[in-house]
Order: sequence, then structure tokens, then C-alpha cells
Amino acid sequence: MGKVRYADGFKLTLQEDVIQLPLTWKKPRRVFVNSMSDLFHPNVPDDFIKRVFETMRNAPQHIFQVLTKRSERLAEIAPQLSWPTNVWMGVSIENMDYAFRADDLRKVPAHVRFLSCEPLLGSLRELDISNLHWLISGGESGPKSRPVEIDWLRELRDKCLESKVPYFFKQWGGTNKKASGRILDGITWDQFPLSLAATS
Repeated sequence: MGKVRYADGFKLTLQEDVIQLPLTWKKPRRVFVNSMSDLFHPNVPDDFIKRVFETMRNAPQHIFQVLTKRSERLAEIAPQLSWPTNVWMGVSIENMDYAFRADDLRKVPAHVRFLSCEPLLGSLRELDISNLHWLISGGESGPKSRPVEIDWLRELRDKCLESKVPYFFKQWGGTNKKASGRILDGITWDQFPLSLAATS
């Protein structure tokens, strides 16, 4: 919905024709918005972002997960957006160099604020997860993937358990992510925020 695409990895295009597509889906879905791009890219107009959020408000039967690396833009525009409870807002944090994104996210009045620590590329032992509602972590996948260390994952899992933040371990990653699986210390961590109901 409201897709932002990059031609040849650089040129940004806005797909206006799909902004209202979720309104035609009657069966409830969990929708990952812009899974291959970033809605808060600096070249995406404010008005386009607002129309995407309006569609999400008008489709309360779905849960929309929005993820960005542009946390500064997110925090800046957040007061201008409508924040229904079916919009889950997250930021990516790969290592402590990007921990500031969690601070920006805490400024956002989303019903669910989450962190995606994937690919996890370093220890996040000092990461502050206060006032956040969900944390996802996982290793990098693909032919040139960098390995994730089990202690980095355990640090995040234990931090979540201590803070009562739901924890989701997505994958070990590697060149064959299916073969490496997603079990951490004998457990499949599939925790989600307590309320999955999409209500506005």
C-alpha cells in the first residue's frame, strides 16, 4: 500500500494507485508496510505519508507494521499524523551506533512501538528499551551475511524478559536461513504485543 520503490537502487517512485488497496481487503491481515523501502525516506512528501496513515485508520480490521531507519523524520512528522491503535511503528537498530533511533521512537504516540534488531551486527547490551512494546532480533541472511553471536541475542532476550517486553527471534540467518532455523536456547521465541486486535 502506498508503496515507495527505488529504480536501480536509487530513484524513488511513489505508487499512488495502491494507497487505498487495503480498504478492499475484508479478511483481517497483518500488513508489513513498505517491506522493501522506507515510508519516511526524505524524498517522500509529507502528504503522501499522511494519506497512507489515513488509509490505515480507515482499515481497522488490519494491523499495519511500519518500519523505518529514518527515525529523525519519523519523530518530526509524528505530531501531524493520525495514530490509530492498529498502526505498529518500529525502527531498525543493528548496533549501538543506531541506538538513538529508540529515543526518537519513544516520542511517537503509536499504540505499539517496536524495535527490529535485524540484522543484529553487534552487542546491544546498553540499549534502553523502556516504553517500548515489542522487540524482534535476528541474524543477517544471504551469500555475504555476517554472523550473529549468540551472546548478542541472549542479551536482548534477557533484557526483554527483565522488562516484560515481548521478544521475537526471527532467524539465525546465514547463507541458508531455513537450515539454520530460529531456535534460541531450545525455545522458539514467538512473542507478540499482548493485544493483536486492530481497533481504532
